[in-house]
Amino acid sequence: MTIALLIALGATTVLALYAVILYNGLVNLKHSVGKAWANIDVILKQRHDELPKLVEVCRQYMSFEKDTLAQVTAARGAVFAASTRGDVVQLGAAEATLQRGLGSLFALAESYPDLKANENFRHLRERISQLENALADRRELYNDTVNLNNIRVEEFPDLLIARLLSFGPRPLLEFTIEEIRDVDLRALFH
Repeated sequence: MTIALLIALGATTVLALYAVILYNGLVNLKHSVGKAWANIDVILKQRHDELPKLVEVCRQYMSFEKDTLAQVTAARGAVFAASTRGDVVQLGAAEATLQRGLGSLFALAESYPDLKANENFRHLRERISQLENALADRRELYNDTVNLNNIRVEEFPDLLIARLLSFGPRPLLEFTIEEIRDVDLRALFH
């Protein structure tokens, strides 16, 4: 064998190994995004199970606040549907609606001393608050992972492998202006 052939064979082997390393890194990121989404989905399902209990406890005390209870119930359904479809954009919008509904519900609950004193209500409110905090943490992890994925599929030489094998960018879980704006507490109590 000639030296030129050995060099060409060595260079081809190095390039093939490098391509495999890039591919494996992209696969790892793709699955990390999926895992981060699955972690969000777990919390969403837990919250999905808790919200009807909260609405039912509130319904017993807040008979004339049907609009708020209906808003929370409808938003819960929209969040679940978007989560089931894996529709990150719709999930962000549905989450904003649900947050507004829960904010209104908890603000209205302040007007009902018996409801505030109810052990089930207090437990469910605390549980939902814990789930909201966990969801916020998992949203952050998801967006960090998606950001890493999106950078990798746009960087050279990763983009060559990404385009060749259909690895693409993923959407961030973003929220509407209403959700990230400060809450107007006066409006909630009037």
